[in-house]
Amino acid sequence: MKTIFVTVGTTSFDELILTITTSDAVKALKARGYERLVLQVGKGSVLPAPESVLDLTLEAFRFKDSISEDMGSADLIISHAGAGSCLEALGARKPLLVVVNNKLMDNHQLELARQLHKESHLLYCTCSSLTDTLKTMDLSVLVPFSPAQTMHFANFLDMALGVQ
Repeated sequence: MKTIFVTVGTTSFDELILTITTSDAVKALKARGYERLVLQVGKGSVLPAPESVLDLTLEAFRFKDSISEDMGSADLIISHAGAGSCLEALGARKPLLVVVNNKLMDNHQLELARQLHKESHLLYCTCSSLTDTLKTMDLSVLVPFSPAQTMHFANFLDMALGVQ
């Protein structure tokens, strides 16, 4: 069963959960052959019921000790742009679509997403462009992130956060 795994990490990103479960987004996913949607909703106030997303098998949970199995069984990972979630998703070597929360102040997420997109490791968008991105994305352009690049990722993160 072709699966999408959506993660918001330890935070709350209700806008992403609400957007990915709209009828337009679900139609875009179905048109690409996806049949199962697994949502990790974190601290958010939205926890969709299975019957709320027609035509897709839906599973939703707040937290697990590990989401590596969910990432490993996904055909596409959609993640918030948190560094930990991005690195874990890239490490799973799955296609990654990052949704930047543009409502955060002093947000380094956009810088991180842009850099990793520039290196062809992921696609990114915001909630307002998510459905269009799902309709038009070309996952074949993505280049797997190798474990050797983890230090490069850490150095970029340090630079973006002004730690160096």
